[in-house]
Amino acid sequence: MKLKRVLQYAQDLLAETIQPGDTVVDATAGNGHDTLFLAQLVGDDGQVYAFDVQKEAVNATLLRLLDEGLEHRALVLNDGHENVAQYVTKPVSAAVFNLGYLPGSDHEIITKPNTTVPAIEALLQLLTVGGIIVLVIYHGHAGGKEERDAVLQYVSNLPQKHVHVLQYQFLNQQNDPPFVVALQKVKELPAQ
Repeated sequence: MKLKRVLQYAQDLLAETIQPGDTVVDATAGNGHDTLFLAQLVGDDGQVYAFDVQKEAVNATLLRLLDEGLEHRALVLNDGHENVAQYVTKPVSAAVFNLGYLPGSDHEIITKPNTTVPAIEALLQLLTVGGIIVLVIYHGHAGGKEERDAVLQYVSNLPQKHVHVLQYQFLNQQNDPPFVVALQKVKELPAQ
C-alpha cells in the first residue's frame, strides 16, 4: 500500500461516500475542480451546490462544468459558504472545503474562521448520518494559521458520539503542507 497524497485522500473519502442522486456541497468552488468531481459523482439525479465569494471563481467553475456538459448538475453561487443553509434545504451526504486562497488570484482574499466555522456548523446539521465533510486546510499564508487553529479547536470539541473527526497529514514535509480534516456524522446532533 502506498500512502495517498492529501488531495487524493480527500477525493477518495468523497468518492466512497457520495452516491448517484445525492445532494452535496463544494463550500469553496475555486477553480471548479472539486465541483466537477462532485458533479461526476452525483449523476444526473444529484445536485451540487458550489459557493465562492469571488466572481472569477464562479466563472471558472461554470466554464469547467460547461466544458464537460455537467452544468445541469450544479448550482454555482456567488456567495459565502456561511450562507449554505439559505440555499440548501435537503439532506447533504458530503461537503468539501479547500481553505486558503484561490490559486492564481489575489492572496489577500482568503477563507476566514468567522465564516468557515459557521459553515461547518450549518453543514453538520444538514449532513446525513454516515455523511462526511472533508476540509483540505492550506495554512502557509497570512491568516492561514489562525483559521487552521480555529477550525481544529472547533472540530476537536465536537461530541464523539455524534461526529468522528480524523486528521490526515504528513509530518515531515516542509513549508506548511496542507492536510485533511474529515468529519463523519455517526448520529444526529441535538438541535441548535
